[in-house]
Amino acid sequence: MRYEIFGETLPAVTIQLDKGERIYTQRGGMMWMSSNMSMETNMQGGVLKGLARRFAAGSSMFMATYTAESNGQTFTAASSFPGSILAYDVSRGNIIAQTGAFLCAETGVGLDVYTVPGLGTMFFGGEGVFMQELSGKGIVFLEIDGSAKEIELQRGEMLKVNTGNIAAFEKTVTFSIERIKGLKNIAFGGEGLFISTVEGPGRVWLQTMAKSTVARQLIPFLPSSGTSSSSISGAFGGTIAGGILGGLLSGDDE
Repeated sequence: MRYEIFGETLPAVTIQLDKGERIYTQRGGMMWMSSNMSMETNMQGGVLKGLARRFAAGSSMFMATYTAESNGQTFTAASSFPGSILAYDVSRGNIIAQTGAFLCAETGVGLDVYTVPGLGTMFFGGEGVFMQELSGKGIVFLEIDGSAKEIELQRGEMLKVNTGNIAAFEKTVTFSIERIKGLKNIAFGGEGLFISTVEGPGRVWLQTMAKSTVARQLIPFLPSSGTSSSSISGAFGGTIAGGILGGLLSGDDE
């Protein structure tokens, strides 16, 4: 299997497959493909795993598997949000990713729910109770919000990260939450009550943008009751901003 990641603001990946090679993605994840590709839709692991992916990890219940019927077939999937695409070989080890990060993968890659440990992490970590865990053998393609920065942490090396800016990390990395110290820092620092901590060994992928942050930035431009459309026409426009915010908050529908 060979692939090319292209595009800047809204990137996509084109994967070239030989006969018998397969790729799977969430429902509606295919942008375009060669004519000699077959498609099969299933729950990828059964009903229970499908329900867990949908309601816990932010993925579709149903997955679509595409198989090349001859050599040199291509399949293209695109990011759903401005950012970048990460290609990762899970044969090197499991990777934990933010909810909604999964784009597509070889069929040897398993997509499961990862439960974030610790009550503080669950309620204040910015990623919620669940994330996505990719394991098995093969390459997975993940969506990163904004630009991606890969950092390899040595054993015992720690990095403090703003909530929501952790896109993915290898499972060897320890992810935890700590409270920001100092009343003035909490009240006026703008970082909230908690900050994420990652500790090596392993690689971490950080993102410069988070969908939740973009949604908050758009809220002041949305029309409210008693607000005329002309009052917001100079800043994005209510229809555009509302559509973007709705897409950020709703996720994919089943």
